[in-house]
Amino acid sequence: MIGLLSIIFIGFFLGMRHATDPDHVIAVSTIVSQQRSAARAAWIGIFWGLGHTVTIFVVGSAIILFNVVIPARIGLAMELSVGLMLILLGVWNLASFVRTLPAAAGREHEPVVHSHVHSHGDYIHTHPHRHSPEAHSHGAEQTPLAKLDRTLGKTSTYQLVRPLVVGIVHGLAGSAAVALLILATIRNSTWAIVYLLVFGVGTIAGMMLITMSVASAFHFVGRRFEVFGRRLALVSGVISVVFGMVLAYEICVVQGLFGSAPRWTPH
Repeated sequence: MIGLLSIIFIGFFLGMRHATDPDHVIAVSTIVSQQRSAARAAWIGIFWGLGHTVTIFVVGSAIILFNVVIPARIGLAMELSVGLMLILLGVWNLASFVRTLPAAAGREHEPVVHSHVHSHGDYIHTHPHRHSPEAHSHGAEQTPLAKLDRTLGKTSTYQLVRPLVVGIVHGLAGSAAVALLILATIRNSTWAIVYLLVFGVGTIAGMMLITMSVASAFHFVGRRFEVFGRRLALVSGVISVVFGMVLAYEICVVQGLFGSAPRWTPH
């Protein structure tokens, strides 16, 4: 009984610590930077954790139960997917930031009363405004989120699917290392599977706390310093792109993903 309780205790807190890995924090910060609700941010963290846990459990169980060996090239490819995902998320944030800039270009000849922030659903942006329909630089149905709504469904759906997919990708990169660590310390396969589940629960809890904290910080800063809040979202996008490119370089060039002798150490 003491052994099982130790596994549960250690697994949960190691799962919470795992949620704080730099690539995890950067990814969710990029997503949550456009959220101002702590409750919705918590759901983003939960769905990221669920996606991560599903992958960890499936791949880890296969390694534990069937002694599956992941080739170096496949392992590197799984880690590369994380770098590409970080780049994609960063570009998404940068594009959103560009759209929040005042859309005064090409309209200098028109009299403008003032410029202020307004929103269409969750899409928040600014542009010159004269309180007349013809002065509005675009229709509500032309905003990026409105287009995504038509393509992917309701906002609440794809806002939760996105962190779920990101969590699944991150789980691919870390599943082998987690499973191999378990095999080195826990010989009983049943207890090893229990550890995987508890580890996943800890990861979900840790990521939920992280997303709530990040969203609260953006909300606090954004309400008092609107421009500074938008620049924080810009910074998170830049960091995500740079970190993703560095990770991709490390995997493709240094570790030789596309070379004749790739080198991969699960971590």
